[in-house]
Amino acid sequence: MIQLKAGQNTPLTGDVVRFSAKADAALDVSALVVAQNLRVLAAEDFVFDNQPQTQGVTLSDGTVAIRLADIRADANAVLLVVSADPAAPVRPGGLGLVTAELLENDTVAAEFAIAPLAGETALICLEVYRRGTGWKLRAVGQGYAGGLAQLLTAHGVEIDGVVDQAAAAVPQADPGSAGARSNGQDTISGPGADSRAAGPVPVEVAHGLDRLWMIFEDAARSAAALISARDYAAQRLDHELSSAVSDPTTRNTPAAEAARQAAHRRSDELIAVAEGNHHRDSQHLLRELADADRLLPPSLASWESPVWEGPPAASDGIRLGELHAIERGPLRVPYCVPVPLNRPLWIDTESSTAAAPVVGALLARLLAADPGRRVRVDMIDLTGAFRGLVGPLTPVLNGPPVTDHAEISARLQALVDAAELAELAYEGGVFTPPIDHRVLLAADFPHGYQAADAQRIGSLMVRGDLIGLSTVIVGSDESDSSDPVVAALSQACRHLPTADGTPLFDPWTGSPWQLDLDLLPREPERQARYLRAHQ
Repeated sequence: MIQLKAGQNTPLTGDVVRFSAKADAALDVSALVVAQNLRVLAAEDFVFDNQPQTQGVTLSDGTVAIRLADIRADANAVLLVVSADPAAPVRPGGLGLVTAELLENDTVAAEFAIAPLAGETALICLEVYRRGTGWKLRAVGQGYAGGLAQLLTAHGVEIDGVVDQAAAAVPQADPGSAGARSNGQDTISGPGADSRAAGPVPVEVAHGLDRLWMIFEDAARSAAALISARDYAAQRLDHELSSAVSDPTTRNTPAAEAARQAAHRRSDELIAVAEGNHHRDSQHLLRELADADRLLPPSLASWESPVWEGPPAASDGIRLGELHAIERGPLRVPYCVPVPLNRPLWIDTESSTAAAPVVGALLARLLAADPGRRVRVDMIDLTGAFRGLVGPLTPVLNGPPVTDHAEISARLQALVDAAELAELAYEGGVFTPPIDHRVLLAADFPHGYQAADAQRIGSLMVRGDLIGLSTVIVGSDESDSSDPVVAALSQACRHLPTADGTPLFDPWTGSPWQLDLDLLPREPERQARYLRAHQ
């Protein structure tokens, strides 16, 4: 049995898999059969107590059974979901620790422990998805502050009067999602997907994010094989050299020298084969990336891609930079995350001014990700580091940038109030998905901010998805702060290091990568064009 971590995946070899979960809270288990855009295509694609069966998927006694060969050919994945049982007393803190379990042919194959940080009452625990001609399992752990109703809405399920989450009316398929194609990784799916266009696009997936993560996974596994081969060759060489000189009576003989040379030769041959395989894999991935770059939506493409000159195109993610390792060759893999941001981004820097090109690139890509929705940006910039971005961004700024620390609380509170109103609407059964994509840029944090401001940002982490909010924080890493609220906030964010030499580790093999963050091009005319391209 494998203990999965968020984002990790593993091949499935069984014919039938079974999903169950346990927690301190009473749970309802359900499943969604989705297309590549993670949206249902038909009413029966939601399997729950009132509709316990669809083609290849059955719910019985709190267990979802999936007969992989029977899944519809046009389905890309089955999302395995838990939610709070509405008939049980409300548990403070939401679901608590959830342990999801998957069996293959009645043998436990994988387990995934999820600890929601924000009291979420609905979770996508696992995803069983197609990969080529086979199937794989991915640990997701995506929580929804709006509960099961919000989760279902985000995946194209229409709910008739969200009064009782478990007894929601049988869903109707989103008519605009037929034939759509898209995504699937823990960090790849998230709240807000319901508002993105789902028309067919000539890439492997509709909005591109999953394709880039597939390439990243392939690169990670090839890198791990190379690292393992090098380590093995070094260990074997050391052992064989030690054996060649272990006998003092023969260590200086021609036979010992021949043994040493043979050991070096075997080591060199092993490394040469491994490096040849890795080079072959890298060249294939480089060609795949070059082809994709001409077809991806702008928010995921390189700055040099011709798609920036073409019509706007919706995307399910944004590009943050490129991952590489000098000792493993020239391959550079785009590092991407979903939008709206399912976790706040924290740009680690001692200088907001130095991070301005990173912030500019991030904002340009957030603007381009969803051209069908209005973007509203709240900017807190106490040091004036982003003054050069204000002009091009004026049409989307939600008021002047906050440059006085005395004005921070009011701006944050306005966002908190909007999120709380959206939460009340949800609780009253009248919630509608946000029509805007809102962005909060909180620079120079936590200096100049009041203690309550960190709590406000923490509240937005819990409820911000209800208003379509993506949060970006700029400041030094505060994960070890003496202020527990600031430390918890920092620990909950996705950190982007700006200092050279800070490694990131891929979620599949744990191999180290260096991240070169995306930078807005220096030329003023290009900066203005990218920042205005999809306003």
